Amino acid sequence: MKKRVLALTLTFALAASVLAGCGGDKEEETKAPETQAAGGETQAAGDTQAAGDDATQAPAADSGESKGVIKLGGLAPLTGQYAEYGTGFDIGFHKAIEEINAAGGVNGYTFEIEIEDTQSDPVNSSTMATKFAEDDEVMALLGDFSSSAAKSTVQICDSYGILQLSPTASASDYAAMSPYFFGIMGRQDVEAPFLAKYVLKEYLGVQKIAVIRVDSDWGKSCYDNFIAQAEKEQLDVTVETYATGEKDFSSLITKMQAENPDVLVVMDQGDPVADIFNQADAAGWEIKHVALGPGTSEQVVKRLNDKDNLIVTSPFFFDPDDAELTAWAEWFQSEAGFAPTIHPACAYDCVYLIAEAVKTIDGEVTRENLRDALANLPEYTGVTGAIKFEADGDIKRNYMICGIEGGEWKVLEGFEFGAAGF
Repeated sequence: MKKRVLALTLTFALAASVLAGCGGDKEEETKAPETQAAGGETQAAGDTQAAGDDATQAPAADSGESKGVIKLGGLAPLTGQYAEYGTGFDIGFHKAIEEINAAGGVNGYTFEIEIEDTQSDPVNSSTMATKFAEDDEVMALLGDFSSSAAKSTVQICDSYGILQLSPTASASDYAAMSPYFFGIMGRQDVEAPFLAKYVLKEYLGVQKIAVIRVDSDWGKSCYDNFIAQAEKEQLDVTVETYATGEKDFSSLITKMQAENPDVLVVMDQGDPVADIFNQADAAGWEIKHVALGPGTSEQVVKRLNDKDNLIVTSPFFFDPDDAELTAWAEWFQSEAGFAPTIHPACAYDCVYLIAEAVKTIDGEVTRENLRDALANLPEYTGVTGAIKFEADGDIKRNYMICGIEGGEWKVLEGFEFGAAGF
């Protein structure tokens, strides 16, 4: 069991000006809870909008007496190949809780979170989710990182009637699996087609594509949505898969190199992205590198041998010209020792979404009314932009194209690129 002691002393006014938010239709309908069964965006063209105080300041506390503590259960890969993202979750969750509690809490409640290390493994995630669900004082689960790990808790959440809000699960079918599932990263049925049409065909102008992807629910969702659009664009795609945890990609690289493609695309997150590209470089393969999944990850940049050869899709970027976002990013880097991606910012926003939901509840907070309050929450603007849950419990985002120049991430094309949609 791992608990992080709150020791953050940095204070600064944080009224985040953020990227304009999620697109698509804003449906009034929300997911209705099903009978519990045991066991088993149209974002503006690269513009930012003022988030207002609600984005980064705790919801106003009431003046009544304390009603107690709302406990949250965190699921995150604190160790293993996705540890960068788990560390980001840890810091983002705790920072938001510190701010909310320092402002007096919400409706007489303060918040606390206990985070378990799942390594983003489905077995570990379901085990830890069960532990939290069996504790009647835990009102909600935050996490897990990967779609596979997040999906593994579906029977647990349905059986115990506890919501799960994932900062980063993006498989297209994740949120729809359960009335208790919610996600704010966006969905692969938007990002993966964007990669095919706008990054590969229009921006890079390539035809023959080599794809190496992780063999997981998330990787399959990425590829299935990608290939559907790639076929519409008449792209020539060859694909190879590898198991989670694999380290040696030499045989896959040899096969792909023999196809003589124009670009190499990796669909994964964390260390494997850099490892595959490094091993391709070591094999003497001079080819353009593109990735779907890691966002603008500094961990990936640090591990790359050729630091200026990578393009990614991303729904968010810490604009260095935005003072408030820069302050948030600098604070995060001082805590984590590396620059943030969208992932810890989503974790931070998740806590504020729970707090906003609590603010709408009259009387005692329960698992069920917290789920209902979250599902019906009006649009909320956080660090990562505007968030409004659709009927399935997820949101849609638009994407930009980012790349590395001089060892630093840059926006190559903003949200206006591909704004016409699919």
